[in-house]
Amino acid sequence: MIRTEKEKIVAALHDNFKKSKVVILTDYKGLDVSAISKLRRKLREVDVEYKVVKNTLITKASEDTDAALIKDYFKGPSALALSYDDPVAPAKALVDFAKENDKLEIQIGVMEGKIIDLNEIKALSSLPSIEVLLGQLLSVMNGVPTALVRALNDVPVKLLNVMQAIRDQKESA
Repeated sequence: MIRTEKEKIVAALHDNFKKSKVVILTDYKGLDVSAISKLRRKLREVDVEYKVVKNTLITKASEDTDAALIKDYFKGPSALALSYDDPVAPAKALVDFAKENDKLEIQIGVMEGKIIDLNEIKALSSLPSIEVLLGQLLSVMNGVPTALVRALNDVPVKLLNVMQAIRDQKESA
């Protein structure tokens, strides 16, 4: 690869690091082409980029980004999962794939300036997706006005019941 191509790759990867919400480093050693293709497809479905780049280029591209926190781990066959929107999606997809295929090794990640280890990535993968969380938030927000309407509706109903009881009491007397 000539120098200008390397510089373009480093610049593009640097921009990707700046934009990403989460970067997860994996070791794909031992995976065959069909397994990597399956993994890429699975990650693409949830809008996650999976890049295999030389470690020297990754190290240069990570300068002045959050990914520089994990530059010591850029050794051996490394691949990066980058997500720009949902930090849960790459963790969930990688952990699910690693359960099916034990040759994929999830090493470490960076999320919002903090290093996340394998246990934290697994914990992140157990969270619901952003769509589910937004749905839960919407249902909670919708529940408050509904409860208010029910409470306001109960006041005239209870008043009507009291008046009906008074009328029944006067009629029987």
